[in-house]
Amino acid sequence: MTSREQILELHARMSESIIGQEHVVEQLLLTLLCGGNALLEGLPGLAKTRAIKTLSQNLESEFSRIQFTPDLLPSDITGAEIYLGEDAAERFVFQKGPIFANLVLADEINRAPAKVQAALLEAMEERQVTVSGKTHLLPELFMVLATQNPVEQEGTYPLPEAQMDRFLMHITMAHPDDASELAIMRLVRGESAGHADSSEPPAIIPQQTVFEARAEIDQVQIAEPMEKYIVALIAGTRRPQSYGEELGRWIQVGVSPRGTLAIDKVSRAHAWYHGRDHVTPEDVRAITHDCLRHRLMLTYEASADGVTADQVIDELLKQVAVA
Repeated sequence: MTSREQILELHARMSESIIGQEHVVEQLLLTLLCGGNALLEGLPGLAKTRAIKTLSQNLESEFSRIQFTPDLLPSDITGAEIYLGEDAAERFVFQKGPIFANLVLADEINRAPAKVQAALLEAMEERQVTVSGKTHLLPELFMVLATQNPVEQEGTYPLPEAQMDRFLMHITMAHPDDASELAIMRLVRGESAGHADSSEPPAIIPQQTVFEARAEIDQVQIAEPMEKYIVALIAGTRRPQSYGEELGRWIQVGVSPRGTLAIDKVSRAHAWYHGRDHVTPEDVRAITHDCLRHRLMLTYEASADGVTADQVIDELLKQVAVA
């Protein structure tokens, strides 16, 4: 099988376990293919943890879960130097923390204090950890999936906008529809009763498939009109008055160049994912919400009117034309 066929096979396997969340499965795989990290936001019980665990079960990888709590320390994530005693050949040895895995679930990231969040985000950005003056590289295949609950605010430490910007994508999960809910109930009942398929499990998809896919995505073409379209979308967040009075009232601070780079990278991955060798306007529109919703700072007026970042992006996509 080609690398794309294997990635689509991975999508199919995940969708069997994560029912009614096709968009979430695709966006997680796009994040992995782009070498980025994702912030997954949704109410409890929507299979956020199950999603990344299913990914790790079907992809050659080491999985690690960090449950964020208010008493967590940075060394609980990165690891620490352990003293072995005066008689040891080496008095100190570095004991790796849970960040040294391929797929890392940072569960309820907004429950940990700022120092811990900063330690995780530094590892995400630099792909390395420095402890006691020594640098330790993270694995080549590495992705952090951070989760947070959008409604529970008591005892939480919300991520600052500058740190939110470090995530390639901000994916939201909604409740499944009624048909999907019924399928979920039957799936979990079957798992509890031990009715899982007893046949030989499918072969694990190797890491090399992801690396080959990334090389192919780098070859996807993006024409100058599409480049200008992406730049115009970002410019619309910085000069919203140019695209209508409403956008001018809603947007306080526009998107940084990281947003431009995110749309460029993920739109090319989206085109490859759907079998195209070039980027179309549909590829850009399909991923703009997930690439920008956490990078927009809205005005107090927008919040007072109940306007969300997704609604602002909807209006932006209506107003900005393809060059």
